[in-house]
Amino acid sequence: MTAMDAEIKKGRKFDQVLEGARQIFMRDGFEGASVDDIAKAASVSKATLYSYFPDKRLLFSEVARVECNRQAESALEQIDTEAPAHEVLHEAASRAVRFFLSDFGQQMFRICVAESYRFPELGQRFYASGPGLFSERMGRLLTPYVERGDLKIDDMDLATKQFGELCKCDLFVRCLCGVECDTSESAIERIASGAVETFMARYGA
Repeated sequence: MTAMDAEIKKGRKFDQVLEGARQIFMRDGFEGASVDDIAKAASVSKATLYSYFPDKRLLFSEVARVECNRQAESALEQIDTEAPAHEVLHEAASRAVRFFLSDFGQQMFRICVAESYRFPELGQRFYASGPGLFSERMGRLLTPYVERGDLKIDDMDLATKQFGELCKCDLFVRCLCGVECDTSESAIERIASGAVETFMARYGA
């Protein structure tokens, strides 16, 4: 447990505070988000907010962690792990691409990259709950296929991180830079299918 983890206090209005903070961080960014606005959006007093999160960085990182965990758990629950490997990978890729292109995914990435130089612990916490979590959950998803001989992966950590980067190919950076940000179904399918084909060409048994 990190020092930042130790500072989080849970209480009756904890989820309420997180949702209010999520709205304001998405609207105003990390630097522009004021404690007054967050408290107002959460319908709590500033004293209540500070009792849960004495530091805005801690609040922001917890918003990111909770959302990334929610997305990951939802994906694991809905993906049919008995389906062929390429189908499971395609479903995972489609979900990942959509998340990377979502307002939340884009905003969280921008904020963390912008702030991690000044606040390294913020970047470390985001990495653990974002890219690190994605790699861990993909490893959990793919391990049975390796054990059955459907996939041949010697370095699961590397393979899952490669898969994540394949899902960011082209569209993610374009959208970050505001260059022809195409989020149509056909554009998402192009990236997801390409990611799966490339991954299977390397790791398919």
